[in-house]
Formats: sequence, structure tokens, C-alpha cells
Amino acid sequence: MQELLEKLAALREYLDVPGKTRRLNELDHQLQEPDLWNDQNRARKVTQEANSLRRVVETYEGLQNDARGLAEMYEIASPDEKELLDEEQTGIRARVDDLYRETLFTMKHAEAPAIVRVKSGAGGTESMDWAGMVARMYMRWAERHGFKVELLDEQAGDQAGITSAEFIIRGERAFGMMAPEHGVHRLVRVSPFDSNNRRHTSFCSVDVVPEVPEQEIDIQVPDSEVRVDVYRSQGAGGQGVNTTDSAVRVTHLPTGLIVAIQVTRSQIKNREMAFQILKQRLYDIEVRKREEEDMKARGEQKKIEWGSQIRSYVLDKQYVKDHRTGVMRHDSANILDGDLEEFMWAGLEWLAGKRVAETATDDE
Repeated sequence: MQELLEKLAALREYLDVPGKTRRLNELDHQLQEPDLWNDQNRARKVTQEANSLRRVVETYEGLQNDARGLAEMYEIASPDEKELLDEEQTGIRARVDDLYRETLFTMKHAEAPAIVRVKSGAGGTESMDWAGMVARMYMRWAERHGFKVELLDEQAGDQAGITSAEFIIRGERAFGMMAPEHGVHRLVRVSPFDSNNRRHTSFCSVDVVPEVPEQEIDIQVPDSEVRVDVYRSQGAGGQGVNTTDSAVRVTHLPTGLIVAIQVTRSQIKNREMAFQILKQRLYDIEVRKREEEDMKARGEQKKIEWGSQIRSYVLDKQYVKDHRTGVMRHDSANILDGDLEEFMWAGLEWLAGKRVAETATDDE
């Protein structure tokens, strides 16, 4: 119990519960102001922040009261009664761990849907096949959690797999959970495309950005800075999609960003969506620039080749290892079928530690 109470005390400081309580009181006063609702955008922001703070503060206070009450009961309990109290303590510990996980979602727009782009890198046909496997892995992860996946565009590979795919995952904290997956993923296996059964290494990149509400994005894209191409849609989607030039590809000339959309039969709607996604990615670039001055236009995204990977999938030896967190598992088939929770939570802890270290450096 003493260890549990100490953990709660440390969590109180880490969460800054007193600071959150003061801020929540301020927001509650604002929510009582009649004029607040004249500005729907401000009202939405105040309500969202208040709900987020209230959840943390009330959860912590409930845990603290339960833990203190349990500690008092231990002092007067008989040996038989203490066995029952041990079970209750286990439940409180699990709730403390859940609250700790709340602290990992401190990145901006953690609650937002995740816009995911998977792109093949060095490795030819093998790399395209790998990109297709990775895209399926995230779609399976989303399905396991009851999330909705909206495929925006998919470019088939020459012989197998894909050269790229872009999709949106919608669900509770979709961007927060997917944020650690941003980076280069490396595959090592005996290639099914090599008649000599040689071992091949290939790469693909995973780019993850939040779907930010339009009213928060103040980015203008002049016509002179983009090139718009239309082409015939491919893949599943119905006869109307496949036989008309409804797909739209928008290239942002200053950055080289390319967004392709073929999700609807309407060229106009695909164009509108392509520009929306482009603005999301430009917004993400600006945010990353502000957060880290030394980052280039693609944030943490690195060149898609050897030495830049965040995770390796070594299939001939049946293991997957994350190079940032050290997490390693020997059930690669399950992982590729979407069993990613352990890697994601460890990645969130790694990102949180990185943010803390950067804040400490800024303070110095």
C-alpha cells in the first residue's frame, strides 16, 4: 500500500493535478458566461479542454480517495479480510496504470483521426509488397479496435503490393495511438520473388498526421503553387469509379508533397478532399517546424533506406524489434495481423520521454 500511495503522489505531481484543477475552475467560469456561445469555435475549444481536464482530475481524486480508504482498512483488517483487500488493491493498481497511460496522450490533437500514408522505398518489387503488408497491418489493427478506415488512394505496385496508400483511421485517440508508428519500417526475409531464395532487405515509410478541424488551419494554397492532374481511378470502387477520369492528384510545388484521391466518383469532390489533405500535411509541417527548429520539412521522416528505420521485421527468424524502445517480440505473424498494442504503448512512452527531455533542454 505504501508503494501504491507513493506512486499516486508521484503521479499527482507528474499530472500537475493542482494546476489542472485551477485551470478547470477557470474554464468552468467561462462556460457559465452567456456570451461564450456566441462564438461557437471558442465554445468548442473551451468545452473540449474542460472535459479533458475534468476526466483526469476526477479520475485522480477518485483513485486517491479509494487508495487512502483502503490503507485505513488494512490497519484494522484481520488476516482473512486482508486477502480480500489485496484483490481490491490489485484493481486500484490497474486503474492507476490506466491513468498513467492518460499522461502519454499529451501530443496535440491526440483525439483526432489519423491520416496515414504508407509508401514503398528502396527494394523494388519486394519493397512494394512490404508496403502493402504494412498498410494491411494498420487496417487490421484498426478493425480489431472497431475503428473505421477510409481508403483515400492506393497505387498498385508493378508486380505485387503497392507503391503508396493513403487512408484515414477514425476512432478513439486514433492519432494518439498511431503517432509512434511514424517513420521507416524495415523488412528482412527470404524473398518469394527471388528464384534463388536469397535474403532481401526492403523498406517502406509510414507518415502519420492528425486530421485537424478546418477552422484551426489558416493555410492558403495559391493556384500558382500547385499542379492538378486527373487520371482514371483504379482498384475496387465500382464501375463508375473505374471507367472515368475521376481520380485527382495534387502536387504542391514548393514542398514536393503529393496527394492523390480517388475515393468518390466525383472529380470535384476528390479535388476538394485532396486540397483538404494537402492543407493538413502543410499544417503538420508548420507545427513540426515550430516544435523543432532543426527539423526539415517532413518532420521526423527520414530517407527510406538502411540506417533510418524505427522498427525491423525479421521474418525468417520470426521476430520484430523496435529500435527506439527495445521492445522485441517473436510472433511476427500476429504483429503483421494488427497485434501492435505493445509496440504502440512503448512508443508513446518513448515519445513522452522525448518531449520531457526537449522541455528540460528548452528550460536550460
